[in-house]
Amino acid sequence: MRLSIFSFLASVLATPALALTFQTPLEHVEWTVEGDRFECRLAQPVKGFGQGEFVRRAGEDPIFKLQAQEAWLSRGSATLMAAAAPWRVNQTDIHLGIVLVAQTGNSMQASQQQAGRLLSALLEGRGPLIRHRTGQGDALEVRILPVHFSDAYQRYLTCTAGLLPYNFEQLKQTRIAFKDTNMVLSESAQGRLQAIVDYLKEDPTVNQIELDGHSDSWGNRLSNREISRRRALTVKEFFVAQGVPEEQIVVRFHGERYPLKPNTSAANRALNRRVNVVLSRVPESTLSAKNDTSTD
Repeated sequence: MRLSIFSFLASVLATPALALTFQTPLEHVEWTVEGDRFECRLAQPVKGFGQGEFVRRAGEDPIFKLQAQEAWLSRGSATLMAAAAPWRVNQTDIHLGIVLVAQTGNSMQASQQQAGRLLSALLEGRGPLIRHRTGQGDALEVRILPVHFSDAYQRYLTCTAGLLPYNFEQLKQTRIAFKDTNMVLSESAQGRLQAIVDYLKEDPTVNQIELDGHSDSWGNRLSNREISRRRALTVKEFFVAQGVPEEQIVVRFHGERYPLKPNTSAANRALNRRVNVVLSRVPESTLSAKNDTSTD
């Protein structure tokens, strides 16, 4: 009993004196789970402040965000803890480092590593605790409680299991390499192109694909331009075979112009034998994709 009382007093003394504290009453704590194929969110509203949420985008590890309804937070670095629940007097807090406050003073975002440790801590009965200052310099605390977390976490895992393997930022610029003068797509190239096709099926707002074929400087310029054209067409044919509308694909070929590296070694030439694939969202009224090919 004495040990429990001592641990409770130690936790109280560790809290900044007269800190402005935001915490949802225990009986009103709730977790919400929302998401689709692109993003999943696991959030807890914090009464009078805003909410804390875990956000996982397709193809990425989760992050943790704290969002305030007003600019409560001063600029600078806040302290992030995985804090024991108030009723767990024998459990210790875990210091997870600092988190930078946004310039607007109403949000902060933890790293993927910190978010992963917070999720593990919540399963152990700890919760995110942020210690910082208000714009006026007063001590401030925001606490997320681990109540009802287990069931919400299972719903969150169900959501994340349905995420696409990549997000738009990871796919919007892709380089497809070719070996020597052949037009065969490697297994890895086909896998990457298939990932793009799968994404396009889920996100119809991405409605233009630009293909730019390139060669190394081996051979003469006319043959190299033809090789770059055929490489770009090879990639186009893959997309069309997978159901991508042909009118959404722009094909250009440049021969040996615009090398990534000087053609002074075999390794550099391998980098220059490529098709650049760029995805974009353009208004239907100004869609520039054509069925024909072009060169500069």
